[in-house]
Amino acid sequence: MLDLKQIEGLTAPEILAWALETYGERFAIATGFQKSGMVLLDLAARTGRPCRVFTLNTGRLPQQTLSMAATVHQHYGIAVELVSPDHKEVQEMIEQHGPDLFYDGVEFRQLCCETRKVRPLARKLAALDAWATGLRRDQAETRAAVPKAALVEGRIKISPLADWTAAQVDEYTRVHNVPVHPLYAQGYTSIGCAPCTRPVEPGEGDRAGRWWWEHDAKKECGIHFAPDGSVRRAGS
Repeated sequence: MLDLKQIEGLTAPEILAWALETYGERFAIATGFQKSGMVLLDLAARTGRPCRVFTLNTGRLPQQTLSMAATVHQHYGIAVELVSPDHKEVQEMIEQHGPDLFYDGVEFRQLCCETRKVRPLARKLAALDAWATGLRRDQAETRAAVPKAALVEGRIKISPLADWTAAQVDEYTRVHNVPVHPLYAQGYTSIGCAPCTRPVEPGEGDRAGRWWWEHDAKKECGIHFAPDGSVRRAGS
């Protein structure tokens, strides 16, 4: 068993090969089909080992995102597992605060993310020992210290592309003909739920199109980071 500190010195293909060999069916890649997530999926497929892939189907995703699940199945032969929120929890939230509560304040946006993303993810991860994400340190200030591997709430969370740049992701995507989410062609650089994501303007950062009406707030949904922007770790 590798020490987590040893994983920091491995390449992305090496990390994925280790995770697939070590955890098998108890390991999965989480992706919203953005570029980094698709590169992760491609790297895993190239190991020749079966790999589970899941996405959070929040109920507010763009149709183009849902269509990417079919693209992945066609291109890689991998059936993407769709993880949905609890219907009762969503209905109670909508009845109390309305369907577009996220526009009414950061706390309401965080509630929506908690209900549609964080809790469903927690339920999914309860059946896994390890999972992988496409987090990179150059994506945002909040992500600058993301480790390649960490123990988070009792399971191993790996970010094999943590030290990759956007240019490296683009180059890999081009060279290996990795499928690209169609919204990138429309100016999107970070893709989430439809009402909470827009294309970025020239000179804006990659995550500027997420919750763009918020000011001085951490542009994170709560999956990877606590509300104060700190990285979630063991016991957090």
